[in-house]
Amino acid sequence: MENFEFCSPTKIIFGRGMESRVGAETKKYANKVLLHYSGGSIKKSGLYEKVTQSLREAGVEFVELGGVQPNPRLSLVREGIALCREHKLEMVLAVGGGSVIDSAKAIALGVPYSGDVWDFFANRAVPAEALPKGVVLTIPAAGSEASKSAVITNEDGWYKWGLNVELNRPQFAIMNPELTFTLPPYQTACGAVDIMAHIMERYFTNVTDVDLTDRLCEGALKSMIRNTLIAIKEPDNYAARAEMMWAGTLAHNDLLGTGRIGDWAAHMIEQEISAIYDVAHGAGLAVVFPAWMKYTFKRNLNTFIKFAVRVWDVDYDFDQPERTAWEGIRRLEDFYRQIGMPVTLAELGVPDDRLEEMARKAMKPWLTSVGAVSQFTSEDILEVLKLAR
Repeated sequence: MENFEFCSPTKIIFGRGMESRVGAETKKYANKVLLHYSGGSIKKSGLYEKVTQSLREAGVEFVELGGVQPNPRLSLVREGIALCREHKLEMVLAVGGGSVIDSAKAIALGVPYSGDVWDFFANRAVPAEALPKGVVLTIPAAGSEASKSAVITNEDGWYKWGLNVELNRPQFAIMNPELTFTLPPYQTACGAVDIMAHIMERYFTNVTDVDLTDRLCEGALKSMIRNTLIAIKEPDNYAARAEMMWAGTLAHNDLLGTGRIGDWAAHMIEQEISAIYDVAHGAGLAVVFPAWMKYTFKRNLNTFIKFAVRVWDVDYDFDQPERTAWEGIRRLEDFYRQIGMPVTLAELGVPDDRLEEMARKAMKPWLTSVGAVSQFTSEDILEVLKLAR
């Protein structure tokens, strides 16, 4: 086990009707806030009215900025920064899923910064301060409600890059599983894939003597498999939705990665697919992750065997252990198909004429390699993309 520091300061307010507390929680940090969301879904569901009423009752003024898209855009982040400065707003309140939360995080970082917020994502500057952030979560997927991560897409060149700093963690996250009942099956499945990817990227490691977090990751994956199938079949099953929502937070607040060095190559590869083709992040991960596994499993065969046996209940093949690992990958792909996810670029609707460009962009300018189980060059990334065709 590696040395580690763990701090997860986000206050979680979980359960039925908890969105009514958003005004009181926000008031602890600010009197004037930016209310940030995507489109009309929160208005159709009635959530917008609940949130704004709660803010008014608490005496919190707000300025609205909607329009967040999947793979959130830098241009809207800059607009939010300008609004916060113009109206002297003191906090950003995100109502939505990971895209809204990531956009809110970037706005919060950019307001006190004299330069362009993209400097942080392009590794040209390190943020020193940020506005506080609050979240009302509507989509369990990215885990951004309690993570230090934010990912933004720059339309100038279509680069989708992430930033991991402690300043990104929200002050509070309100999580009511009932708010996810109306999610379509496809969006539910995309969220499940993203959650599972966050767990697997911590699980697949070369670090030894991490049995506790091995078991935590395996248990979380098995719970996700079970409850995703239930939630897709029974959209208003509170118990299943609650398990998925809490798993999404634990998958990305760093608890499951304590003492480990995870491998984030699959995420970095997928980000370039969704940046160029604007596909759902979870759907892209369903394509990339099995391809990454096929390319790299021999480099840490024992962990892939554990994954197959403990997560997917594969019988261990003593004569040909590689078959055991391969069966685990096959069952992961079968699960993705079962929940309606693509497992190839062709199924995703992505052509194979820009693979070299995506491989090049996945290698950020300041990196010499990506990954930890295997340290990938752009040539390795290209081979993974070819396996994903």
